[in-house]
Amino acid sequence: MTAAASPSAEVAGGPVPTLHVGTTRICDPGDLVSMVPADLPAAQVFSWLRRGEGLVGWGRAAAVSTQGADRFADAQAWWTQVVERAEVDDEVHVAGTGLLGFGSMAYAAGSAAGGTLVVPSVVVGRRGADAWVTTIGESPASAPVLERHGAAPAPSALSFGDGALTPTQWMGAVATAVARINGGELDKVVLARDLTARASEPLDVRHLLARLTSGYPNTWTFSVDGLVGATPEMLVRLSRGLVTSRVLAGTIRRTGDDDRDLSLAAHLARSSKDLEEHEYAVRSVVDRLAPHCDSINVPEAPFVLHLPNVMHLATDVAGVLSSSSTSLALAEALHPSAAVCGTPRDVADRLIGELEHMDRGRYAGPAGWLSADGDGEWGIGLRSGAVSEEDPREIRLFAGCGIVAGSDPSAELAESDAKLVPMRDALSA
Repeated sequence: MTAAASPSAEVAGGPVPTLHVGTTRICDPGDLVSMVPADLPAAQVFSWLRRGEGLVGWGRAAAVSTQGADRFADAQAWWTQVVERAEVDDEVHVAGTGLLGFGSMAYAAGSAAGGTLVVPSVVVGRRGADAWVTTIGESPASAPVLERHGAAPAPSALSFGDGALTPTQWMGAVATAVARINGGELDKVVLARDLTARASEPLDVRHLLARLTSGYPNTWTFSVDGLVGATPEMLVRLSRGLVTSRVLAGTIRRTGDDDRDLSLAAHLARSSKDLEEHEYAVRSVVDRLAPHCDSINVPEAPFVLHLPNVMHLATDVAGVLSSSSTSLALAEALHPSAAVCGTPRDVADRLIGELEHMDRGRYAGPAGWLSADGDGEWGIGLRSGAVSEEDPREIRLFAGCGIVAGSDPSAELAESDAKLVPMRDALSA
């Protein structure tokens, strides 16, 4: 475990800095993405945005990288010590002010991607009538002079290529999974596929964020250490003792014809295959939240969430926190849910390793932010891409589908194509 700050203490093998944090109120900054300076590498641009509100950040005041099965716990231990040592002056006191860390965790314990928790040097945020800027460093600093920057350039000479499997090979993997399900080995498995995209110049994350926030305002647009996307799925939010989680499972592609889409939405809401898939996902979330909550509320039936490219069956689960768990600890408890793994989890996870032929990296893992009091928001890193550390001109795009007994390989391929649309569109001019 390593950290990117000069040490003044040690925890779990990594240095812990003493940070000076100052949050001041500002006038409405307008488009938050336009506040992010140009010419920053992807690993130094951070965001958590929805419907024009949320957070953007840049720079690295401190960071920790973790590996293996303890990647969540080690990041939490580091964060606890950072919080204890920090000197904070916060004049706004709303969710997202003061000391803040952006995090992203690998889907699998054995992934080389590991986990990361980063404290930006500057964070600009807006919630309702409140807007603020936070500066963070190892010495006190005045608030920076903020300015709006011009539109980021679109990728040039963009080309796409197959990832670990060709479409035909991936459909073969789906067929194998269906056979194993029908044989009684498991109930559901989520299979992901990847594509590569390459431009002639380094990718500007600001362009992706601008496209995603404008095209998919009802999702949470995130950027953490090179992982960028617009997730429709809130893994967990913790706010003053209230725990919420949005579960999505069961998907149908939109046609662009409003009447036809309403008919498809009604079909989705009655589909036994999709309702079965959704039930597995909801049950997995409720079972894992139960040890942390006094009470949990689950609606009797899912609703249909309409997004520009697809529609999902969705359920919002809510509970009252009964433990001292932080939002990061709750994210660990919920990961991986049936929405990104399957049921039973251990069997599904082994089948994923057998059939996908790739390391998911931090795709389908938790991505979000954590405050000093433990509150925060963590989405599932879906509808996303990972900018290459070795070659900033390249990005891997991901999509996954829930496979159950009634799944058809060609239909699942079409669904995965639909789920790749947000990132493919974000890369376009």
